Amino acid sequence: MSPRKDSSETETFRVRTPRRQDGEIFGIIIQMLGHDRVRVRCEDEEIRVGRIPGRMKKRVWMRVGDTVLVVPWDFQSDEKCDVVWRYRNNEIDWLKNRGILKMF
Repeated sequence: MSPRKDSSETETFRVRTPRRQDGEIFGIIIQMLGHDRVRVRCEDEEIRVGRIPGRMKKRVWMRVGDTVLVVPWDFQSDEKCDVVWRYRNNEIDWLKNRGILKMF
């Protein structure tokens, strides 16, 4: 049996931050469209149709209101994007406390 952790110990974990050189930006899911597509309001005030890749579709459930990391397409960058990451509530709190995620 593993020893219990003391309540004074803080748990550390890694949170994925956007890689700006790859064009990743934050977004919030505002509508589920079906067929692995979602409508996302991005931090640059654009509303895009996001595609959920198969590797995420099978492992990660997404709902309206979830904060996600998206990559706009090279062409049609104002209209479409790929969803690359979904943040959990504790990760969102960590990003807000560090000033990385500013609500938009």
